[in-house]
Amino acid sequence: MTIADLTVRGAGIFGLSVAYACLRRGARVTVVDPNGIASGASGGIVGALAPHVPENWNPKKAFQLESLLMAEEYWTDIADRTGLKTGYLRSGRLQPIPDDDARALASSRAETAKDLWQGKAEWEITSDPGPFAPVSPTGLWIRDTLSAHLHPHRATQALARAVDSLGGKIQTHAPDGPIEVWATGTSGLADLSTELGRTVGTPIKGQAALLDHDAKGAPQLFAEALHIIPHTDGTTAIGSTTERDVTDLSTDAQLETLIDRARVAVPALAKARIIARWAGLRPKARSRAPMLGPHPGRSGIFIANGGFKIGFGMAPLIGEVMADLIFTGHDRIPDGFRVTDNL
Repeated sequence: MTIADLTVRGAGIFGLSVAYACLRRGARVTVVDPNGIASGASGGIVGALAPHVPENWNPKKAFQLESLLMAEEYWTDIADRTGLKTGYLRSGRLQPIPDDDARALASSRAETAKDLWQGKAEWEITSDPGPFAPVSPTGLWIRDTLSAHLHPHRATQALARAVDSLGGKIQTHAPDGPIEVWATGTSGLADLSTELGRTVGTPIKGQAALLDHDAKGAPQLFAEALHIIPHTDGTTAIGSTTERDVTDLSTDAQLETLIDRARVAVPALAKARIIARWAGLRPKARSRAPMLGPHPGRSGIFIANGGFKIGFGMAPLIGEVMADLIFTGHDRIPDGFRVTDNL
């Protein structure tokens, strides 16, 4: 199949990335979302594109590596095509090393990274982290050169503009199409669970904050289990909580605790003013990996869901893999990523 009418339901990062990949192959694409572009988790403020640790290698980590390595060209193309800034920067990441055991583990991972990351990125121990860094009891930090970041809301808006520039339509409603991709996030997980009679995924609440602190160009930080992102617009994001018991989507005391922890971990943030607070639901599949592939009970329907914390990092490659599957039948979905892996 070379040219087809495709309906993508969901205008978050997975839906837009699939639409973009299919448009580039000549498809006629309509993206449908009654709530608008990036109305769910894709409209957040953190945007850490951080790799899993280089050990215990598996298909999920290999897929993520491939996607992170293609991200710079991907987001540069979108920015060039639209004239919109995505906030993408492969700035690397710093993590404090708390004790001797952690140092030994970091050294071991530095060796495995040389092989697993194919010489395209480094994982190293440093005593010179630069001016924007978390406190480290040992005076040592892990520095990796694979991590990157972007601004989620800005990146999705730019990707939506790129879809439009290629002739794609983005609208709030559309009739059923002959071929559809369902990339509908937490609501889609709930609908699919009901349809299949078992839970295939759950919503996980996250809270984050945006601070008025300019450290643009510095590496992102990972400290006290927090991602701390110095955005290219001169703000700094911190996040996020992971809350399985969802009662509402307001920010609360858990976010204030997160902010306090960030200020202790990174003294440069001690007096930074809070610009914005954010809370939202992130779709987590049972397998914890993205959930991709044909709907198990409906012909012509494909699923792209379960981005959870790694959706933006996985999106460039997910778009290509789904386009391959839909238009050529070539199946590159890794083990553990299939819809059936969640049944």
